[in-house]
Amino acid sequence: MPVQPQGPTDALPFPDADLMYVADLLPHHERERFLSVREFLQARVRQQSIQYWNREEFPFGLLAELGRHGLGALQVDGSSVLFKGLMYVEMARADVSLSALAGIHNELIVGTLNELGSQEQKHRWLPGLEAFTSLGAFALTEPGHGSDISGGLETSARLDGDEWILNGAKRWIGAGTIADFALVWARDMADQQVKAFIVETDRPGYAATKIFNKIGLRIMQNADITLRDVRIPASNLLPGATDFAKANDLLRDSRAWVGWQAAGIQLAAFDVARAYSLSRRQFGRELARFQLVQQQLADILGNATASLALMVQLARIQEEGKLEMAQAAMAKATTTRLARASVAMGRSLLGGNGISADYEMGKLFGDAEILYTYEGSYEINSLIVGRAVTGKSAFV
Repeated sequence: MPVQPQGPTDALPFPDADLMYVADLLPHHERERFLSVREFLQARVRQQSIQYWNREEFPFGLLAELGRHGLGALQVDGSSVLFKGLMYVEMARADVSLSALAGIHNELIVGTLNELGSQEQKHRWLPGLEAFTSLGAFALTEPGHGSDISGGLETSARLDGDEWILNGAKRWIGAGTIADFALVWARDMADQQVKAFIVETDRPGYAATKIFNKIGLRIMQNADITLRDVRIPASNLLPGATDFAKANDLLRDSRAWVGWQAAGIQLAAFDVARAYSLSRRQFGRELARFQLVQQQLADILGNATASLALMVQLARIQEEGKLEMAQAAMAKATTTRLARASVAMGRSLLGGNGISADYEMGKLFGDAEILYTYEGSYEINSLIVGRAVTGKSAFV
């Protein structure tokens, strides 16, 4: 569904739903690129994604196109934090699964290698990653450890001569079945520190099994991963990732990234709901003429705009190097709570058609549940904020 619907909606005063002119905050060269990429995402990704989502398939053919539009290199191309965030908004507006792939790819794979990898590791992997001809997976969460992963991580690494031997299991790993390598976080048995290792997915002992029957993010190929005596060269240890504090910095930034996704999914819900209300007739007139429908549209767009405003302020803080975990957690918790409410209103507005992914709103409804839970659940992020404002921890 395009951002600017055809027919009777052509004369809308805000066809792109940007009532507060957020995109105008970008400098001219970034705004031109923003508009170009948004047009590509709406034309090539949005409608195509629905059937891939229904089939739980990954659209490999779109990766090269994403790469040609620079979406594999957002973390290292010198773009402003605001531009990068608005790209995540527009990717989520087109498809949340692909925005998740791009966000993990940039924030947790490209970013980790660029900041913490050796020169040899960067030379080998970054060119392909930036072009989206290579994929990585960020392997941190485990079957028994999600929110408590920092202290509970069980995957082990043992140095044996000039090789590391890894054993353990990971769960919910995005792109785990299709990636060329995984960044595996494992506990070094010698010093008990959690470190990051590059594990090529074709190494003996590495196995990834796709997780089926998810209610959202169905295009993203999440996986259960097992590591059984996987041997990798000693040089596959990331030299800058030798304790869990490094992972915490990455997780802070990824929480902020999900806030942009939450704004994007709300704009998608608004796009669908507005277009539907203008084309669907009941009781002899368009739905858009009913007061309760207009109220829902106004509330959805109000939630989306409030989320965008929060994220714009967060971008300023992040650009200045002042972003703390509590700020990122508050942004993630707040925007995903609003997203959940917005897609629920959109689903209601479409009536029976709202439960079908073919009308897109059902797809958004499922995807919003994933945003609410991953990269730190709503409850955990709320408690992080609570700890920051009271000085008292409600969890260990």
